[in-house]
Amino acid sequence: MKFLIVHAHPEPASFCAAMCCGAAEALRADGHEVEISDLYAQRFDPVGDRRDFTSVKDSGFFKYQAEQLHAVAHDGFAADVAAEQRKLLWSDFVIFQFPLWWFSVPAIMKGWFDRVLAMGFAYGGGRWFENGPLAPRRALIAMTAGAPRERYLEGNIFGGIERVLYPLEVGVLNLAGLAAHEPFIAWAATRIGHEARQDYLKAYIKRLRGIAHEAPQTMHRVADHPDPYHGTQPLK
Repeated sequence: MKFLIVHAHPEPASFCAAMCCGAAEALRADGHEVEISDLYAQRFDPVGDRRDFTSVKDSGFFKYQAEQLHAVAHDGFAADVAAEQRKLLWSDFVIFQFPLWWFSVPAIMKGWFDRVLAMGFAYGGGRWFENGPLAPRRALIAMTAGAPRERYLEGNIFGGIERVLYPLEVGVLNLAGLAAHEPFIAWAATRIGHEARQDYLKAYIKRLRGIAHEAPQTMHRVADHPDPYHGTQPLK
């Protein structure tokens, strides 16, 4: 299989980075192909604006989605965006590797979603969820969390981790057609000792060595959720 790891951590010596490197080594050892998008090392720009495009639909009024659609039709994406899109199309499986910050992904990864998962490329025109352009690719969230697991149980201070992950698993991955696997989470990674972190790393590598044969979670499907909005509005 072809794996793309999208990694977002600013410290190369972090445990998150160790997970990324360990994943790549293990997958390659098992005969898989691996590409890594190390967003901080690449100095990936998270800001989406006119610099994303080499073509222009409307020079007088900037509408991001309209320009994305135009770029899809005219091969008009900036080089860094186009490079990430090529990696996505090359891949069979995408691993999103990051630390949980403010109940979400780091800003640089959110910018990657905004710029790379462009309208017309990753969704749009009735293509989303089970009909999303990136289907039948699969994806895994592999993250570190500063807090212990108990804080993310339903009824406890942070609420269920499922609430935190819903916008990412459904609103990003599923919407684009990516079937999400059960996430791998290293809890309280900055608080536990070296041996405990190594245990997490071993468990992560063991999980990845069987991931090709693991079934993903149930996909959020249009067929199961009627959409009350049936009209269409062209982008202007």
